[in-house]
Amino acid sequence: MKNSILSLICLIFILTLSNCVNQPQVKDNALEVTFLNSEEREKMDLPFSEAVRVGNMLYLSGQLGAKPGEMGVVEGGIKAETRQTLENIKEAIERFGGSMEDIIKCTIFLADISEWPAMNEVYVEYFKKPYPARSAVAGSGLALNARVEIECIAVLKDDK
Repeated sequence: MKNSILSLICLIFILTLSNCVNQPQVKDNALEVTFLNSEEREKMDLPFSEAVRVGNMLYLSGQLGAKPGEMGVVEGGIKAETRQTLENIKEAIERFGGSMEDIIKCTIFLADISEWPAMNEVYVEYFKKPYPARSAVAGSGLALNARVEIECIAVLKDDK
């Protein structure tokens, strides 16, 4: 009987400990929120953060097909813009401690929904199965007269 009770107490302790280990770090009963910007973005003084980290979640602001530090999209149409946009996302997520494989959700904004197939041709070069969840919508216009904007959410493997 003593061994059964001791075993039960040990099991409860192990389950409690394992549950605590998997929880995000909490500061003052709230997840720590960090607003992230590269030095280039800081110099541009834009009215938004490049990314926000909450625990191990990373929320990337929408990226356009502009070369870093420039205020105009690359030439070449939807495929060139999509490629530059995804390169910008890759660079940002790596700078903030993740990788493209950590991305779990993308939202794609297109200036023209008829360009969805061409955008998708480039998109699949950057994401492999299992693909992130995704939404794609068309609007009447994007910043800098871009053809595409993509925002992403990632779950980072380590909680720094």
